[in-house]
Amino acid sequence: MSADMAVLLIVVVTALAFDFTNGFHDTANAMAPSIATGALRPRVAVLLSAALNLLGAFLSVAVAATVAKGIVKLSGVGGHDLLVIVFAGLVGGILWNLTTWLFGIPSSSSHALFGGLIGSTIVALGVHGVEWSGVLNKIAIPALLAPLVAALVAAIGTRWVYRITRNVPEAEKARNFRWGQIGSASLISLAHGTNDAQKTMGIIFLALVAHGSIESDDAMPFWVKLTCALAIALGTYFGGWRIIRTLGKGLVEIAPPQGLAADTASATIILTSSHFGLPLSTTQTATGSVLGSGIGRSGAEVRWSVAGRLVAAWLCTLPMAGAAGAICWLIAHAVGGLAGVLIVLAILIGATIFMVMRSRRNPVDTSNVNADWESSEQSAKGDSWQHS
Repeated sequence: MSADMAVLLIVVVTALAFDFTNGFHDTANAMAPSIATGALRPRVAVLLSAALNLLGAFLSVAVAATVAKGIVKLSGVGGHDLLVIVFAGLVGGILWNLTTWLFGIPSSSSHALFGGLIGSTIVALGVHGVEWSGVLNKIAIPALLAPLVAALVAAIGTRWVYRITRNVPEAEKARNFRWGQIGSASLISLAHGTNDAQKTMGIIFLALVAHGSIESDDAMPFWVKLTCALAIALGTYFGGWRIIRTLGKGLVEIAPPQGLAADTASATIILTSSHFGLPLSTTQTATGSVLGSGIGRSGAEVRWSVAGRLVAAWLCTLPMAGAAGAICWLIAHAVGGLAGVLIVLAILIGATIFMVMRSRRNPVDTSNVNADWESSEQSAKGDSWQHS
């Protein structure tokens, strides 16, 4: 096997690893409200979400095209150099995903990926190597609008749901909203597969173009669609319980009517963005919807301090992932060739093992994902940021 082929293989495997982290990082977007209200048991929720993520990944490639051709100027670089840029960007995105998962922060996997790519591209090619118009129009502007629009839609929906059902007996209301939540959460999972799995498809497509395996105008290979769909579905099934807990219990105490309104708002916005090829952050959309459901319900408790910390994490995502991507590229470039790529890969593996071991000091799983937010396990040092 040639060195370039080995680097390509490493890039593809790393891309699928990012897709896996995307899956378990973003399971909360679809299923946190349903798990928090008891509409679905935790394991059933992640299994359903994984199946629909798998299906959704095959519905469109519009977002993949945006990622493959809208971030890096392909005319300015190619071959091994482009492969290293893509690899370093992926590692930067994975490191940020794992860090935010460790602390239970529902940050954007999309922005982690884009930040890593932008950071590695800038140090490799300079600021002119980035398609800034694409970053502004298809990443930055949607990132600002999505949580605000989602919060507004969910707040209005929640208020109307409570008004319409004010005379419905509580037992009947709980039963009907349970089925409504299952349907709307399923739609989010389908939309998430349509939107997020394609981002990794776009990255692998970019790597194949760099290697010369395909042309930039070729169709997306089926094997890329299949492997990305399987990777995100597998990650979803593992369940990012730490993030599910934050989104389901930490931001707002969610009742079934709120859960239905939040899920419906998220699904509508995510599906609309996928139709127009916008690589929207499903995390920011879902978090905005949950927050809006709290605003729309009279007397609901909204933990604004937690919301503030989440927004701070969102603002840090692009620069921090970008810095990680830039450092990874500098290391790979300084060593050079396949050896440089292998050293960065070893750093990624070591950091992953460290964070997984660190998470075991204060585990969150199906047994405590719905525990009271102020319960004693949240006072552990590693999760102290979560207190409101």
